Amino acid sequence: MHKKDSPDAVSPLHDLSAVDLIAGFRARQFSPAEVLEDLLSHIAVWEPHIKALYAFDPEGARAAAKASTERWQKGEPMGPLDGVPATIKDNIATKGVPVPLGAATTKLVPSAMDAPPAARLREAGAVIFSKTTMPDYGMLSSGLSSFHPLTRNPWDLGKNPGGSSAGAGAACAAGYGPLHLGTDIGGSLRLPACWCGIVALKPSLGRVPVDPPYVGRVAGPMTRSVDDAALMMSVLSRPDRRDGMSLPPDSINWKALDKSPRKLRIGLMLDLGVGQALEKDVRDVAVKAAKAFESAGAVVTDVKGILTREMLDGLDNFWRARLWDDLSQLAPAEREKALPYILRWAERGAKLSGVDVVRGFNATMAIRAAAGKLLADIDYVISPVSPVVKFAAELAAPLNDPDRPFEHICYTVPWNMAENPAVSLNGGYDAKGFPIGVQIIGRRFDDIGVLGMAKAFEGLRGAQRPWPRVPAR
Repeated sequence: MHKKDSPDAVSPLHDLSAVDLIAGFRARQFSPAEVLEDLLSHIAVWEPHIKALYAFDPEGARAAAKASTERWQKGEPMGPLDGVPATIKDNIATKGVPVPLGAATTKLVPSAMDAPPAARLREAGAVIFSKTTMPDYGMLSSGLSSFHPLTRNPWDLGKNPGGSSAGAGAACAAGYGPLHLGTDIGGSLRLPACWCGIVALKPSLGRVPVDPPYVGRVAGPMTRSVDDAALMMSVLSRPDRRDGMSLPPDSINWKALDKSPRKLRIGLMLDLGVGQALEKDVRDVAVKAAKAFESAGAVVTDVKGILTREMLDGLDNFWRARLWDDLSQLAPAEREKALPYILRWAERGAKLSGVDVVRGFNATMAIRAAAGKLLADIDYVISPVSPVVKFAAELAAPLNDPDRPFEHICYTVPWNMAENPAVSLNGGYDAKGFPIGVQIIGRRFDDIGVLGMAKAFEGLRGAQRPWPRVPAR
């Protein structure tokens, strides 16, 4: 069993990484069934406080863990994740479970089959014990939803876990096992990772097949370590023909994380000129991360942001019109079940012209061109993930203003539109011990390079604070 720093301390089973769990199963130190029971007891303590789960299925998980235990006893694991507990975000279909999309407006129809990322986890032997919460239609960076109860941040129950992979981020930070699957179209993996102190990779578009595919939409891992994120990617990146936007199969060695920053050209992106002002604590953490890479031999230079006001407003218009198209097809009484914030934001989409919407969509091409130009001259970008350290649990967004909904995603959304891989991992803490994330962005398709840089940073940043242990405000 994994030992902590003290020679007499032993990590609880629910705290172990996926890598350590697999090693323990192989050495017969413990079984998947034992791990799950320890995890379920831990969840019982935390879940009344953070409300991270949807479609929690302990009995189904027990059956899966029992079958996994029997396979390990025979020395015949079915895949690289056999017996490892995992959660899947609400909006990723799992067979037999409705996909509410976090919205009370959605008709609850059981899914006919697993979506590609869920299928890959199940095929690899992961013990899927629950789905996780999200806000309405995934259009908020918040744990606020008209369908799910309010999801809170384990580091501070009065604060927001972020979103839209809200439950996944909260569950990971609270120790609900090592592997959590989320999605990201503007920051929905990286923002909760930032505010929950965990690791999340937004892969290159198409690296992880999804269904349904969409511009900028990806699925990716949310974990407590880079090693676990890489292990999860070795499974999630396997091909699936249902995604016509997916990349061809690639023989990436997801274990090849050793990467020296020496002589790499790194751009430090701080002041964007658009969006919310960067808070000092966030700036300090990003600068410290850049200096750590510089001390390891990297060449760090300041670079300007690539997002403009026109681009951000264009994306806002396009997404308003897109959601209004969905909401307008509902009867008025059904439409009113959506969060008032979401409804007010989307309604303006009805007043946009076709030219407005096309111009908004074209912002994606302008962002892609700007990103390509930037990364032609440097290898990686380091930036904040969020401009703010934290915000209240009850708010829909840091500004909580549907007329200015995306001021906080200016560090994250460009890389969805440009299709670049980007990872968020913890870079430090504020004076009260609340985590602050750092983002590392690479060229398109350099997913393993971005993870390698994140792994290098894990070694450079120094010891981390203990994970939250007691649910308390």
